[in-house]
Amino acid sequence: MSGASGAVYGIRILDALREEPDIETHLVMTQAAKRTLALETDLTVGDVEQRADVVHRANDIGASIASGSFRAHAMVVAPCSIKTASGIATSYTDNLLLRAADVTLKERRRLVLLVRETPLHLGHLRTLTQLAEMGAVIMPATPAFYQRPTTVQDIVDQTANRVLDLCDVELRRDLFPRWTGGHDAARIPDEQHPHLAAQA
Repeated sequence: MSGASGAVYGIRILDALREEPDIETHLVMTQAAKRTLALETDLTVGDVEQRADVVHRANDIGASIASGSFRAHAMVVAPCSIKTASGIATSYTDNLLLRAADVTLKERRRLVLLVRETPLHLGHLRTLTQLAEMGAVIMPATPAFYQRPTTVQDIVDQTANRVLDLCDVELRRDLFPRWTGGHDAARIPDEQHPHLAAQA
């Protein structure tokens, strides 16, 4: 977890993975992430850390996940700040989060960056393009609305589940209703679809 807004995303992903006994989670929180947590939630750092199986200090550059010989299925940075994205893009591995991400890329494993920044200037876009070219999956924290969310939690759940989809992690129970085709929309009369009526 980095210091971008959206600490709730990282927390929800950890909560979802706690229900999967075959998956071991490793957590790294930067100092900025801890500060954001305090600003955005009523949870303590300890509350978040107890959700993970293994907790690493961000300055512990010698931790297990800093080595490519440590076998990991995937890595998620949620939320991912532009500062963190920039560090990964340039291999500026001055903390464990950046080092673990660098290892994930060099070992050709899945790295998902839940980018929580808007709007994006050209420098941001170039950084994210470079990361995509290096093999990272760039996932903006952009909600979907086809499932008609009624709470913030609904939006967070959908995003968290999609992140895990990208990691090829199949939850025992999905956190949101998946798209099954626009069957309901197809039953709406054409006059209620302005773009369809204009074509008639």
